[in-house]
Amino acid sequence: MVADVGPDTLALREAHRFANDPVRVRGSLHWDVLRLFHEILAGLRRLGREPLDEGGPPVSVGVDSWAIDYGLLDATGELLGNPFAYRDGRTDGVADRVHERLPFADLYRHTGLQYLPFTTLYQLAAEPPERIAAAERLLLVPDLLTYWLTGRAGTEVTNASTTGLLDVTTGTWAGEVLDALGVPERLLPPLRNPGDVVGTLLPEVAAETGLPAATAVTAVGSHDTASSVVAVPADDGSDDSFAYVSCGTWSLVGVELDAPVLTPESRAANFTNEGGVDGRVRYLRNVMGLWLLQESLRTWERAGRRAGRSDLTDLLAAAEGLPPGPVIDPDDPRFLPPGDMPARIAAACRDAGQPEPPTPAHVVRCILDSLAAAYARAVDDAGRLSGRSVRVVHLVGGGALNEPLCRLTADACGLPVLAGPVEATALGNVLVQARAHGAVTGDLAGLRALVRRTQAVRRYDPRPSGAGAGRR
Repeated sequence: MVADVGPDTLALREAHRFANDPVRVRGSLHWDVLRLFHEILAGLRRLGREPLDEGGPPVSVGVDSWAIDYGLLDATGELLGNPFAYRDGRTDGVADRVHERLPFADLYRHTGLQYLPFTTLYQLAAEPPERIAAAERLLLVPDLLTYWLTGRAGTEVTNASTTGLLDVTTGTWAGEVLDALGVPERLLPPLRNPGDVVGTLLPEVAAETGLPAATAVTAVGSHDTASSVVAVPADDGSDDSFAYVSCGTWSLVGVELDAPVLTPESRAANFTNEGGVDGRVRYLRNVMGLWLLQESLRTWERAGRRAGRSDLTDLLAAAEGLPPGPVIDPDDPRFLPPGDMPARIAAACRDAGQPEPPTPAHVVRCILDSLAAAYARAVDDAGRLSGRSVRVVHLVGGGALNEPLCRLTADACGLPVLAGPVEATALGNVLVQARAHGAVTGDLAGLRALVRRTQAVRRYDPRPSGAGAGRR
């Protein structure tokens, strides 16, 4: 994405779009990170050699991605194999072994992270000792891509906070956790903050893309949710009363705080304290999200059913016309790997003594009702555990285009839902860059005011009881 940003300007345009599909090789699921870097260079080349406007080349480039996954580099800086995808099964059962050495209560006290079986620390515990011995550096995916752009290794702190290796109270690497896991401290590079200028493009990158060698590469909230929360268009006067749903393949549901919540109740509710821009805490729970719908569409497409945008629109309309159906737990571990999602949903319904969805539209309705109910539970829990009185829910990301989901979420939460912006992650990314380079000024409230002035947001009010999913 390329952005024009100024005191009263915030406009995004697509420069290059490409797929990111994990690849299964010899039974393991990997990210094709070299292909991703190739496509990033292709997008930058468009800006360097085929500018989209007459505004000149970009002042800065910033990289964000999903969390947790990493590449290992040897002492020469070469990649030791493609990164594993977190949906790979190599971490099955690893958490139990880790917690024998480091009980989860102690881990939570240090890191404040919810339990997810594929977190970076569990992935590291699953690594063969010879790979750890051969590795000199661990770089999370956005930091790896930034390293290839600049030659400078570091770990941006919002993404570091998702690894289970960062101390949530000090903002530094958690030495006691590293010692307990036997993770060599050399693997973890220095931390950097959103807004830090990492460096400029390597000569070969500048030559490949046609961009000036002086083009800055700036650290942003490199965990995509950290960037998307920057672009939540909350009103200045209600910053302490909003919840957010960053809704995409995953849904991250929570509130923004000034300090972590590390109580036993928070740990039992599986809430996480992740780093945000400007030192904020993203207090949230992961919900499996639109992965359930995306993987269902892929299953139907493989079976010969159309699964394009028009078909999805028809399915959503048909689903919204159905009465509320069975509700499943979207965070059931059976839904994590790729595969036949409709069959898994049917099995979950059977196991719970509920009727199986008989048609694709019924499967979609089950997914929508189940997500809305999970969002409502997470919003309730976030407010209760943090002491916040939530009065409005901001739903940002691609899910803001899913009107039935937005309506059902408002019904389930019993609160207004403000949907949009859709490209919240890209907007938060470029706002941090723009502030670092003086194109805009101010704190998060000021950045969010610019989002409100320039981006489309749609309001969904809860309907009378019985009109939608209902509160669960």
